[in-house]
Amino acid sequence: MDDHRAQVREFLTSRRARLTPEQAGLPAYSGNRRVAGLRREEVALLAGMSIDYYVRLERGNLAGASDSVLDNLARALQLDDAERTHLFDLARAAGPAPVRQRRPKAASGITSTIQYMLDAITDAPAWVRNARHDLLAANTLARALYAPLLADPRRPANTARFVYLDPASHEFFVDWERAADDIAAMLRSEAGRDPHNRQLIELIGELSTRSAEFRTRWAAHNVRFHRTGHKKLHHPAVGRLDLEFEAMEFPAHPGLTMLVYTAAPNTPTADALKLLATWAATLNRTNELPARAAD
Repeated sequence: MDDHRAQVREFLTSRRARLTPEQAGLPAYSGNRRVAGLRREEVALLAGMSIDYYVRLERGNLAGASDSVLDNLARALQLDDAERTHLFDLARAAGPAPVRQRRPKAASGITSTIQYMLDAITDAPAWVRNARHDLLAANTLARALYAPLLADPRRPANTARFVYLDPASHEFFVDWERAADDIAAMLRSEAGRDPHNRQLIELIGELSTRSAEFRTRWAAHNVRFHRTGHKKLHHPAVGRLDLEFEAMEFPAHPGLTMLVYTAAPNTPTADALKLLATWAATLNRTNELPARAAD
């Protein structure tokens, strides 16, 4: 994975390049500018620090930067919540030692209680993933929904690998470009939070080696939260699905996130989910439903 100083440098320069003086509230200058966005001295001015200190930060040296310095820098670069969190994660990783212990890892990641909870949700697809987007557990409806992903016998199934390495993903995700953007941005966020995660490093290495689309997005240094939103999917058995989703973390199981997909009542997607449930029940009776994520 990227050298830490290079990550910091490329993240800050890319955020600086996207801001114009007008967007930052600075006077517009006539004539040609040699940089696409703000100059270093303009960022330093907006953040209330010396140009020398900002240059040091942009060169990748975040060690020792205080919270107030990082806050001022985030405000100057107009970072959103995900980007601000990423900046603080990068600063934490630059320190001499972790501020706190990393998230504990469970032996399997999924408890029987989590699976019981998923199985109790019968009218909506519900599933659980970890931070590297392994699909670890799912209810019957989610297994049916993600049949194209689970068609790959490799376990645990991984949505990032599916998006970038499986041609079937281009038909499954109606807006494949958005799905690809989201996955790369979420993996970039996680790499900032947990830069020494061996399994995450291996996944990013695999995707970088095998997918030019991933390499391009990874180099953009975009980060993103994925807490709520809209999914547009095309299922091979029931057709188009326009779903809303909510993502919920488990305080007692750090690193795990449950996602639940729903549709507004009396809509074509609500009808399609009922059809999907019927299709799933049929496959279940004939033992053709894709295996549970960790099976």
